[in-house]
Amino acid sequence: MSQDKNSYPGVMGENNPLHNNVYGPPQPGFGIAPPNYTPAPVQAPYPGQPAAYGQPTPYDQPAPYGQPAPYGQPGFPQGSPGFGQGPYPQMPYPQGPYPTVPYQQPAQPGFPGDPNTSAGDGYHGDVPPSYYDNEEFTNSGFEDKSIRQAFIRKVFLVLTVQLMVTFSFVAVFTFVDDAKLFVRRNPWTYYVSYAIFFVSLITLSCCGEFRRKHPWNLMALSILTLSLSYMVGMIASFYDTETVIMAVGITAVVCFTVVLFSLQSKYDFTSCRGVLFVCLIVLLLFSILCIFIRHRILHIVYASLGALLFTCFLAVDTQLLLGNKKLALSPEEYIFAALNLYTDIINIFLYILAIVGRSRE
Repeated sequence: MSQDKNSYPGVMGENNPLHNNVYGPPQPGFGIAPPNYTPAPVQAPYPGQPAAYGQPTPYDQPAPYGQPAPYGQPGFPQGSPGFGQGPYPQMPYPQGPYPTVPYQQPAQPGFPGDPNTSAGDGYHGDVPPSYYDNEEFTNSGFEDKSIRQAFIRKVFLVLTVQLMVTFSFVAVFTFVDDAKLFVRRNPWTYYVSYAIFFVSLITLSCCGEFRRKHPWNLMALSILTLSLSYMVGMIASFYDTETVIMAVGITAVVCFTVVLFSLQSKYDFTSCRGVLFVCLIVLLLFSILCIFIRHRILHIVYASLGALLFTCFLAVDTQLLLGNKKLALSPEEYIFAALNLYTDIINIFLYILAIVGRSRE
């Protein structure tokens, strides 16, 4: 019977070549006791280990692969004649000293393993990585989006206050005759306000640490807004009321349209900032030419080019707020962002005012 079983393919016995390759040839004098088919009491081995040959396991489940059976089975009484006690008893199913240590997860290339971390922890374990412990999965996207939205709201709030102050000055110098008379009799106030505006502009533009300090940046921006508002109001006082109202309306429509287009457009205007600065230098040279050549058509062309250029600057500065283009402003630079938008809108208003005023002459 045992000879028939040893002849089955896949059964490892002493006559099987695979067995001889693994365990070597059988040693002389090491006999094999015939299997005992009489029922024997089932001993409870350790969980997960097989019982004797032909006997079911106590848990009625097959033993896991590679687990050794308990030494000395009920069908093979120890100490029987002809059954030598050896380190590896030869049975129809050869048993070997296979290690029963748990499987260790091999270290992945580029991810050195931590000896203090179990195989189930970390990014390459059997369980999903922890959301809070893993640096590769963070909630920075949501945080950046919320911070960017708060930054945009703060910039437009500051810009709204600036524009309200400026156009209040414009309304006063346009509709109040005493204010018109005062600025025409005291032209030196324009140059004083221009000097204050220039110093404030250089301070906020070049001193990064200063414009991030909360109390002082708002104070400097307020001084700049008041000085520029006085200058714009003084310039508007030299035009009639209808011209100023038309310029304010055109400026509002143009700026609102450009801002909405910049927020919705997929085109990146921030990549054209260098070209716009070159055009600004050319416009400054053109303004010097207009000082010496006083011609109505030339002044209209100059004002048209200036309005177009600062409209492009408004589109660029608007996209710098979004943070999803090539260039973006830090959320800490809300003063600088408001300053850029404010100066763009004021320049657009002054150039449109010049175009409407010259065309109505």
